[in-house]
Amino acid sequence: MQATEAVKLLLGIGEPLIGRLLTYDALGMRFREVRLRRDPNCPLCGSAPKITDLSIHRGGGDACAATPNGHPAATATPAPARARA
Repeated sequence: MQATEAVKLLLGIGEPLIGRLLTYDALGMRFREVRLRRDPNCPLCGSAPKITDLSIHRGGGDACAATPNGHPAATATPAPARARA
């Protein structure tokens, strides 16, 4: 369903689920649609956003990667090399 929504948005066709949340109850085989309103106090998309830089998330899920023994892996980004004069 998510792929279908992406295709509809990219092609500009159909009615996307903007402002709505679709839930699915697999045990009861039921769908439910809930209308959502934008929160004007949201720090990301509200009237006066406080979060404007998402660059800390560029690494994706690297911090959650696990080693073969199942323990979280420590990841570090090396500092760029400095040119010596």
